[in-house]
Amino acid sequence: MKKWLCKSLLILGALHGLAGAEPYALVVHGGAGADPAQMEPEEIEGVQARINSVLQVGLEHLKQGKSALSVVEQAVRSLEDDAWFNAGRGAALNSDGEAELDAAIMDGSNLHCGGVADVRRCKNPITLARWVMEKTPHVLLVGPGADRFAQASGLEIVDPEYFITERARRALRKKQGTVGCVALDLKGHLAAATSTGGLTNKRPGRVGDSPIIGAGTFADDRSCAVSGTGVGEEFIRHQVASQISWRIRLTGVSLQDAVKQTFADGLPDDVGGVIAVNRKGEWIMHFNTVGMSRGAADSRGHFEVKIGR
Repeated sequence: MKKWLCKSLLILGALHGLAGAEPYALVVHGGAGADPAQMEPEEIEGVQARINSVLQVGLEHLKQGKSALSVVEQAVRSLEDDAWFNAGRGAALNSDGEAELDAAIMDGSNLHCGGVADVRRCKNPITLARWVMEKTPHVLLVGPGADRFAQASGLEIVDPEYFITERARRALRKKQGTVGCVALDLKGHLAAATSTGGLTNKRPGRVGDSPIIGAGTFADDRSCAVSGTGVGEEFIRHQVASQISWRIRLTGVSLQDAVKQTFADGLPDDVGGVIAVNRKGEWIMHFNTVGMSRGAADSRGHFEVKIGR
Protein backbone atom coordinates (compact mmCIF):
# COMPACT_ATOMS: atom_id res chain seq x y z
CA MET A 1 0.00 0.00 0.00
CA LYS A 2 2.79 2.38 0.97
CA LYS A 3 4.71 1.60 -2.25
CA TRP A 4 1.56 2.17 -4.36
CA LEU A 5 0.92 5.50 -2.62
CA CYS A 6 4.47 6.71 -3.23
CA LYS A 7 4.23 5.73 -6.91
CA SER A 8 0.89 7.53 -7.23
CA LEU A 9 2.30 10.68 -5.66
CA LEU A 10 5.23 10.62 -8.09
CA ILE A 11 2.86 10.33 -11.05
CA LEU A 12 0.68 13.16 -9.75
CA GLY A 13 3.76 15.30 -9.21
CA ALA A 14 4.91 14.72 -12.78
CA LEU A 15 1.49 15.57 -14.14
CA HIS A 16 1.40 18.72 -12.03
CA GLY A 17 4.80 19.70 -13.41
CA LEU A 18 3.56 19.31 -16.96
CA ALA A 19 0.42 21.28 -16.27
CA GLY A 20 2.43 24.04 -14.59
CA ALA A 21 5.09 24.26 -17.29
CA GLU A 22 5.79 27.84 -18.26
CA PRO A 23 4.54 28.74 -21.75
CA TYR A 24 6.70 30.35 -24.42
CA ALA A 25 5.73 31.77 -27.78
CA LEU A 26 7.14 33.52 -30.82
CA VAL A 27 5.31 35.57 -33.46
CA VAL A 28 6.91 37.09 -36.57
CA HIS A 29 5.71 39.40 -39.33
CA GLY A 30 7.28 40.29 -42.65
CA GLY A 31 5.08 43.28 -43.48
CA ALA A 32 1.49 44.09 -44.31
CA GLY A 33 0.06 45.49 -47.53
CA ALA A 34 1.28 43.13 -50.24
CA ASP A 35 -1.48 41.33 -52.12
CA PRO A 36 -0.62 37.61 -52.33
CA ALA A 37 -2.51 37.47 -55.64
CA GLN A 38 -0.03 39.96 -57.08
CA MET A 39 3.10 38.28 -55.71
CA GLU A 40 5.32 36.08 -57.82
CA PRO A 41 5.37 32.37 -56.83
CA GLU A 42 9.08 32.56 -56.05
CA GLU A 43 8.46 35.49 -53.73
CA ILE A 44 5.70 33.68 -51.85
CA GLU A 45 7.93 30.63 -51.46
CA GLY A 46 10.90 32.76 -50.38
CA VAL A 47 8.93 34.71 -47.77
CA GLN A 48 7.27 31.61 -46.33
CA ALA A 49 10.55 29.70 -46.19
CA ARG A 50 12.33 32.50 -44.34
CA ILE A 51 9.55 33.02 -41.79
CA ASN A 52 9.39 29.25 -41.26
CA SER A 53 13.13 29.14 -40.62
CA VAL A 54 13.06 32.11 -38.23
CA LEU A 55 10.24 30.50 -36.25
CA GLN A 56 12.01 27.16 -35.97
CA VAL A 57 15.26 28.70 -34.77
CA GLY A 58 13.59 31.15 -32.40
CA LEU A 59 11.31 28.52 -30.90
CA GLU A 60 14.26 26.24 -30.19
CA HIS A 61 16.12 29.11 -28.52
CA LEU A 62 13.13 29.87 -26.31
CA LYS A 63 12.87 26.19 -25.43
CA GLN A 64 16.53 26.28 -24.39
CA GLY A 65 15.82 29.16 -22.03
CA LYS A 66 17.16 32.11 -24.01
CA SER A 67 15.63 35.49 -23.25
CA ALA A 68 12.79 36.94 -25.27
CA LEU A 69 14.96 40.01 -25.90
CA SER A 70 17.76 38.01 -27.51
CA VAL A 71 15.33 35.91 -29.53
CA VAL A 72 13.47 38.88 -31.06
CA GLU A 73 16.77 40.58 -31.91
CA GLN A 74 18.12 37.50 -33.67
CA ALA A 75 14.85 36.89 -35.50
CA VAL A 76 14.77 40.42 -36.87
CA ARG A 77 18.49 40.30 -37.75
CA SER A 78 17.75 37.26 -39.91
CA LEU A 79 14.97 39.13 -41.69
CA GLU A 80 17.18 42.21 -42.14
CA ASP A 81 19.79 40.01 -43.86
CA ASP A 82 17.22 38.57 -46.26
CA ALA A 83 16.52 40.57 -49.42
CA TRP A 84 12.90 39.37 -49.59
CA PHE A 85 11.88 41.82 -46.88
CA ASN A 86 11.60 45.57 -46.45
CA ALA A 87 14.32 45.87 -43.82
CA GLY A 88 18.10 45.91 -44.01
CA ARG A 89 19.25 44.49 -47.34
CA GLY A 90 16.44 44.87 -49.87
CA ALA A 91 14.73 47.71 -47.99
CA ALA A 92 12.39 50.09 -49.80
CA LEU A 93 14.11 53.12 -51.29
CA ASN A 94 13.24 56.79 -50.82
CA SER A 95 12.60 59.24 -53.66
CA ASP A 96 16.36 59.76 -54.06
CA GLY A 97 16.87 56.03 -54.56
CA GLU A 98 18.56 55.60 -51.17
CA ALA A 99 17.88 53.29 -48.24
CA GLU A 100 17.08 54.90 -44.88
CA LEU A 101 16.66 52.30 -42.16
CA ASP A 102 14.70 52.45 -38.89
CA ALA A 103 14.46 49.95 -36.01
CA ALA A 104 13.48 49.61 -32.37
CA ILE A 105 13.61 47.02 -29.61
CA MET A 106 12.00 46.88 -26.16
CA ASP A 107 12.40 44.72 -23.07
CA GLY A 108 9.07 44.15 -21.34
CA SER A 109 10.69 43.18 -18.03
CA ASN A 110 11.95 46.68 -17.29
CA LEU A 111 10.60 48.92 -20.10
CA HIS A 112 14.11 49.55 -21.37
CA CYS A 113 14.08 50.38 -25.08
CA GLY A 114 16.18 51.71 -27.93
CA GLY A 115 15.58 52.94 -31.44
CA VAL A 116 17.45 54.23 -34.49
CA ALA A 117 16.26 56.11 -37.56
CA ASP A 118 17.75 57.13 -40.91
CA VAL A 119 20.56 54.60 -40.55
CA ARG A 120 22.54 54.17 -43.79
CA ARG A 121 25.68 52.20 -42.95
CA CYS A 122 25.03 49.83 -40.03
CA LYS A 123 24.36 46.36 -41.44
CA ASN A 124 21.83 45.40 -38.74
CA PRO A 125 19.83 48.36 -37.40
CA ILE A 126 18.02 46.15 -34.86
CA THR A 127 21.30 45.32 -33.12
CA LEU A 128 22.24 49.01 -33.14
CA ALA A 129 18.88 49.76 -31.51
CA ARG A 130 19.68 47.26 -28.76
CA TRP A 131 23.06 48.91 -28.24
CA VAL A 132 21.36 52.29 -27.92
CA MET A 133 19.19 50.72 -25.22
CA GLU A 134 22.01 49.00 -23.34
CA LYS A 135 25.09 51.18 -23.96
CA THR A 136 23.71 54.73 -23.82
CA PRO A 137 21.34 56.74 -21.61
CA HIS A 138 19.26 57.51 -24.71
CA VAL A 139 16.23 55.94 -26.37
CA LEU A 140 16.55 57.14 -29.98
CA LEU A 141 19.53 58.01 -32.20
CA VAL A 142 19.13 59.21 -35.78
CA GLY A 143 21.08 59.79 -38.97
CA PRO A 144 24.87 60.12 -39.14
CA GLY A 145 25.09 60.16 -35.33
CA ALA A 146 23.53 56.70 -35.17
CA ASP A 147 25.90 55.34 -37.82
CA ARG A 148 28.91 56.88 -36.03
CA PHE A 149 27.80 55.23 -32.80
CA ALA A 150 27.54 51.89 -34.64
CA GLN A 151 31.06 52.25 -36.02
CA ALA A 152 32.50 53.33 -32.66
CA SER A 153 30.80 50.33 -31.03
CA GLY A 154 32.40 47.87 -33.43
CA LEU A 155 29.17 46.86 -35.16
CA GLU A 156 29.40 45.76 -38.79
CA ILE A 157 29.47 48.71 -41.17
CA VAL A 158 28.66 48.37 -44.88
CA ASP A 159 28.57 50.60 -47.92
CA PRO A 160 25.08 52.08 -48.44
CA GLU A 161 24.90 50.18 -51.72
CA TYR A 162 24.73 46.93 -49.73
CA PHE A 163 21.12 47.63 -48.82
CA ILE A 164 20.01 48.36 -52.39
CA THR A 165 18.84 45.45 -54.53
CA GLU A 166 17.56 45.42 -58.09
CA ARG A 167 14.21 44.21 -56.78
CA ALA A 168 13.95 47.28 -54.55
CA ARG A 169 14.95 49.55 -57.44
CA ARG A 170 12.19 48.14 -59.60
CA ALA A 171 9.76 48.17 -56.64
CA LEU A 172 8.16 44.95 -57.92
CA ARG A 173 5.97 44.65 -54.86
CA LYS A 174 4.05 47.04 -52.66
CA LYS A 175 6.50 47.57 -49.84
CA GLN A 176 4.31 49.06 -47.20
CA GLY A 177 5.33 47.07 -44.19
CA THR A 178 8.24 46.21 -41.95
CA VAL A 179 9.60 43.13 -40.25
CA GLY A 180 9.03 42.43 -36.60
CA CYS A 181 8.99 39.87 -33.84
CA VAL A 182 7.44 39.48 -30.38
CA ALA A 183 8.25 36.76 -27.90
CA LEU A 184 7.48 35.32 -24.48
CA ASP A 185 10.30 33.42 -22.78
CA LEU A 186 10.33 30.73 -20.10
CA LYS A 187 10.84 33.31 -17.34
CA GLY A 188 7.62 35.04 -18.34
CA HIS A 189 9.30 38.05 -19.90
CA LEU A 190 8.15 39.74 -23.10
CA ALA A 191 10.07 41.58 -25.81
CA ALA A 192 9.36 43.24 -29.15
CA ALA A 193 11.55 44.24 -32.10
CA THR A 194 10.75 45.99 -35.38
CA SER A 195 12.86 47.02 -38.39
CA THR A 196 12.01 48.72 -41.69
CA GLY A 197 13.10 50.60 -44.76
CA GLY A 198 9.84 52.57 -44.68
CA LEU A 199 7.60 53.48 -47.58
CA THR A 200 8.72 53.13 -51.18
CA ASN A 201 9.48 56.55 -52.70
CA LYS A 202 9.15 58.29 -49.33
CA ARG A 203 10.45 61.82 -48.85
CA PRO A 204 14.08 61.71 -47.62
CA GLY A 205 14.20 62.13 -43.86
CA ARG A 206 10.77 60.63 -43.26
CA VAL A 207 10.55 58.48 -40.13
CA GLY A 208 7.66 56.10 -39.57
CA ASP A 209 6.34 54.26 -36.54
CA SER A 210 8.84 51.40 -36.30
CA PRO A 211 11.51 53.20 -34.21
CA ILE A 212 8.92 55.13 -32.19
CA ILE A 213 8.30 53.39 -28.88
CA GLY A 214 4.56 53.11 -28.33
CA ALA A 215 3.68 53.55 -31.99
CA GLY A 216 5.10 50.56 -33.85
CA THR A 217 6.97 48.82 -31.05
CA PHE A 218 6.10 48.21 -27.40
CA ALA A 219 6.60 45.58 -24.68
CA ASP A 220 5.48 45.46 -21.07
CA ASP A 221 5.38 42.30 -18.95
CA ARG A 222 2.23 43.66 -17.30
CA SER A 223 0.29 43.51 -20.56
CA CYS A 224 1.80 42.39 -23.88
CA ALA A 225 4.46 42.83 -26.55
CA VAL A 226 3.47 44.39 -29.88
CA SER A 227 5.12 44.98 -33.28
CA GLY A 228 3.26 46.85 -36.00
CA THR A 229 3.47 47.13 -39.76
CA GLY A 230 1.73 49.42 -42.23
CA VAL A 231 1.16 53.14 -42.65
CA GLY A 232 3.48 54.51 -39.99
CA GLU A 233 1.89 57.94 -39.79
CA GLU A 234 -1.39 56.40 -38.63
CA PHE A 235 0.35 54.13 -36.12
CA ILE A 236 2.07 57.22 -34.68
CA ARG A 237 -1.12 59.29 -34.53
CA HIS A 238 -2.99 56.53 -32.72
CA GLN A 239 -0.03 55.21 -30.69
CA VAL A 240 -1.23 51.76 -31.69
CA ALA A 241 1.30 49.56 -29.88
CA SER A 242 1.04 51.27 -26.50
CA GLN A 243 -2.73 51.74 -26.87
CA ILE A 244 -3.15 47.97 -27.06
CA SER A 245 -1.11 47.61 -23.89
CA TRP A 246 -3.02 50.29 -22.00
CA ARG A 247 -6.38 48.84 -22.97
CA ILE A 248 -5.33 45.60 -21.30
CA ARG A 249 -3.95 47.28 -18.17
CA LEU A 250 -6.75 49.81 -17.67
CA THR A 251 -9.82 47.87 -18.74
CA GLY A 252 -8.77 44.25 -18.24
CA VAL A 253 -9.85 43.16 -21.72
CA SER A 254 -8.21 40.18 -23.40
CA LEU A 255 -5.29 40.55 -25.79
CA GLN A 256 -7.56 39.69 -28.72
CA ASP A 257 -10.14 42.31 -27.75
CA ALA A 258 -7.51 44.97 -27.04
CA VAL A 259 -6.07 44.59 -30.54
CA LYS A 260 -9.43 44.51 -32.31
CA GLN A 261 -10.80 47.46 -30.31
CA THR A 262 -7.72 49.53 -31.13
CA PHE A 263 -8.16 48.91 -34.85
CA ALA A 264 -11.89 49.61 -34.66
CA ASP A 265 -11.44 52.84 -32.73
CA GLY A 266 -10.56 55.29 -35.49
CA LEU A 267 -7.87 53.50 -37.49
CA PRO A 268 -8.52 53.74 -41.25
CA ASP A 269 -9.17 50.68 -43.39
CA ASP A 270 -6.19 49.14 -45.20
CA VAL A 271 -3.75 50.66 -42.70
CA GLY A 272 -1.71 47.61 -41.68
CA GLY A 273 -1.48 45.04 -38.93
CA VAL A 274 0.12 43.97 -35.66
CA ILE A 275 1.45 40.88 -33.98
CA ALA A 276 1.18 40.61 -30.20
CA VAL A 277 1.71 38.14 -27.36
CA ASN A 278 1.01 38.20 -23.61
CA ARG A 279 2.48 36.41 -20.56
CA LYS A 280 -0.04 33.59 -20.85
CA GLY A 281 1.42 32.68 -24.22
CA GLU A 282 -1.71 33.93 -26.01
CA TRP A 283 -0.96 35.66 -29.30
CA ILE A 284 -2.67 37.36 -32.20
CA MET A 285 -1.80 38.30 -35.80
CA HIS A 286 -4.32 40.94 -36.85
CA PHE A 287 -4.45 43.10 -40.01
CA ASN A 288 -6.94 44.99 -42.17
CA THR A 289 -4.93 44.90 -45.41
CA VAL A 290 -5.24 42.29 -48.17
CA GLY A 291 -2.36 40.37 -46.69
CA MET A 292 0.38 40.25 -44.06
CA SER A 293 3.37 37.91 -44.10
CA ARG A 294 3.33 36.29 -40.69
CA GLY A 295 3.95 33.23 -38.58
CA ALA A 296 3.50 32.01 -35.02
CA ALA A 297 4.77 29.11 -32.92
CA ASP A 298 4.45 28.22 -29.25
CA SER A 299 5.13 25.67 -26.54
CA ARG A 300 1.70 24.12 -27.04
CA GLY A 301 2.76 22.77 -30.42
CA HIS A 302 1.10 25.38 -32.63
CA PHE A 303 3.08 26.33 -35.76
CA GLU A 304 1.75 28.32 -38.72
CA VAL A 305 3.01 30.54 -41.54
CA LYS A 306 0.66 32.59 -43.71
CA ILE A 307 0.59 35.54 -46.11
CA GLY A 308 -3.03 36.08 -47.19
CA ARG A 309 -6.22 35.83 -45.21
